Amino acid sequence: MTKFGYTMMCEQSRPDQLVQDIQRAERAGFDFSVISDHYQPWLPTQGHSGYAWSILGAAAQATERIGLMTYVTCPILRYHPAIVAQKAATVQILSGNRFRLGLGAGENLNEHVVGMRWPSVGVRHEMLAEAVDIIGGLFDSSNGTVNYRGRYFDVESAKLWDLPDDRVPIGIAASGAESCELAGAKADLLVAVQPERELVEMFDEAGGRGKPKVGQVAIAYDPDRDAAIERAHDQFRWFGLGWKVNADLPNPDSFEGASQFVTPEQVADALSCGPDVEAHVEAIKPFLEAGFTEVAVVQIGADHQEPFTAWAERELLPALRSL
Repeated sequence: MTKFGYTMMCEQSRPDQLVQDIQRAERAGFDFSVISDHYQPWLPTQGHSGYAWSILGAAAQATERIGLMTYVTCPILRYHPAIVAQKAATVQILSGNRFRLGLGAGENLNEHVVGMRWPSVGVRHEMLAEAVDIIGGLFDSSNGTVNYRGRYFDVESAKLWDLPDDRVPIGIAASGAESCELAGAKADLLVAVQPERELVEMFDEAGGRGKPKVGQVAIAYDPDRDAAIERAHDQFRWFGLGWKVNADLPNPDSFEGASQFVTPEQVADALSCGPDVEAHVEAIKPFLEAGFTEVAVVQIGADHQEPFTAWAERELLPALRSL
């Protein structure tokens, strides 16, 4: 049975609000949650970008049942993979084994802030592969230390002194053949934002058969469809730029410039906006048809999370679970 999740989007809400939001999402019946891990918002109008790992610690204590997951963390520049492993193990303990670590090759938007050159996509994938090996090794370090000498990373006599009862599952974000091969070989689950059956098939062929596949889709629920479109255009028009563009632009101002000619009508064609539950279900269905086993929903707009979760409990989740 497909699971449906709630997105804590750090770029659009204050950290304290995100914790309140996930509490409501748990009460509403969402199966799991995901959280973005950004240093900056996509657009200046979103206006936030709290530290995801502090929010996860608070969320772990503020909830009881709902799953937690990074969607996704980049362990190649801003964070050293050894520190990512430590953070993930800690959140797994605090959450009572409800955490999954989603990893990806990242975006320049978040990684350039540490003053290092943004690598080409092939190099990023090589770095991610090394990082996953280091993190996995540290997850298994209860009986000794990890030493690693790679092309991009070194680890010297490291071990995690606090390991959870359940090993943290690792997800890898994929958008093409190379990343699907990496995910199938090294990950416990697939992460993707495009509902493409080909991604699922490549992941399965590379070793991912039978493992969870987690997608994500943005919507703008609002009783007023015009207001929903206006809000989606204001905060989410970057979404249609494509992954190659999104990965390389350095700042919110860059995304604002790149998306300045995107019209509200184009946003309304690309994203489901308004009060019609069937329209939102139709926007989510392509992930199910492509073979995804879990789908996380993004509700666009910080001030519209409470009405969204009430509506989701009442209408959206029952409609999705009847598919």
